[in-house]
Amino acid sequence: MNTIVKTGLLISSVFLFAACGGNKAPEAPKAPPPAPVTVYEVKKETAVYYDNYPATITPLNQVDLKAQVTGYITGVFFTDGQHVSKGQKLYDIDRQQYQANYDQAVANLNVAKSAQAKAQQDADRYNDLLKQDAIAKQKVDYALADLQSAKAQVAAAQANVSRVSNDVRFSVISAPFDGTIGISQAKIGTLVTANQNVLNTVSSDNPMAVDISIDQKEIPLFAALEQHPGSDADSAFTLVLPDNSIYNKTGHVSLIDRAVDPQTGTIKTRLVFANDGKLRAGMNTNVRVKNNHAGEFILAPYKSVVEQMGEFFVFVVGDSSKVSQKKVVLGTRINDKIIVKDGLKEGDKIVAEGVQKLKEGTVVTSAPPKAAKP
Repeated sequence: MNTIVKTGLLISSVFLFAACGGNKAPEAPKAPPPAPVTVYEVKKETAVYYDNYPATITPLNQVDLKAQVTGYITGVFFTDGQHVSKGQKLYDIDRQQYQANYDQAVANLNVAKSAQAKAQQDADRYNDLLKQDAIAKQKVDYALADLQSAKAQVAAAQANVSRVSNDVRFSVISAPFDGTIGISQAKIGTLVTANQNVLNTVSSDNPMAVDISIDQKEIPLFAALEQHPGSDADSAFTLVLPDNSIYNKTGHVSLIDRAVDPQTGTIKTRLVFANDGKLRAGMNTNVRVKNNHAGEFILAPYKSVVEQMGEFFVFVVGDSSKVSQKKVVLGTRINDKIIVKDGLKEGDKIVAEGVQKLKEGTVVTSAPPKAAKP
């Protein structure tokens, strides 16, 4: 009997303990630890920087060489890619036919001149006879008409000589100016047709033009540099070559185009650089223009900037060490920092490193993270 009572009490105690344990509330999840970051206090700093413009190198003068007469190429007097001088002979086109036409035209001119001389003599003699009333007036009129016809034939023959002499002259193609000639499109024996075949291209190579597009707001700045190209202006323009090296010669503004492109709000501006052989027509480069408004700017570490959908943000550390995302307007990058045109003020504290693990409201600490317990 006592054993049965003890067993019942024990079972009741177990159920009572289970009941009490089942009603205990679950523990709340622990808050994540503060994210360790590097904090940077924004301040104004003095900065001299460059604005960069995509640029294309182009020759100041360029001409496609075309044959002005039809014939076979009989001579090529240059090496592809070499520097040529104005008037230098480049191509010969077979001129035998044109020379023969020229010789015939000269002979015809001489015949016409002889006929004119005879007609002049007849007219002079008949005029003398007319003064003596020894010849009819009609005979003199005929002689004068023959003289005028002979003069017209001389003029026509002279024009023909000029025409065929041009054919002879055009059978030799010469360099129109000093420059570099490209790869020949015609070899010896090639048949070329007048005003159709492009034989080659010659372009000037020193100095070279560098074309950029600037915003219409920048026209006054570049116009001032164009009108006063002094030493300061020369040092304002430097060229960054495709291999990212800095070209060792400076340039100056040559001209600003006639009109602004209404679609883009930009205008083409041409700079001129002396060429030491490194600049080639068609090369894509960048022009660095020294900003003449050097002074104090709000600078932020470049690593602190986050891009989202084409807009830029930084994380500002506020009260209770919580961060908030703030939109900024950026300027030029200077080494490891970037100019912030709008969105920050001096004294703001922003996250410089560790932005990848942050979101709005994250609690941060600038202390290094604690070592994990073994």
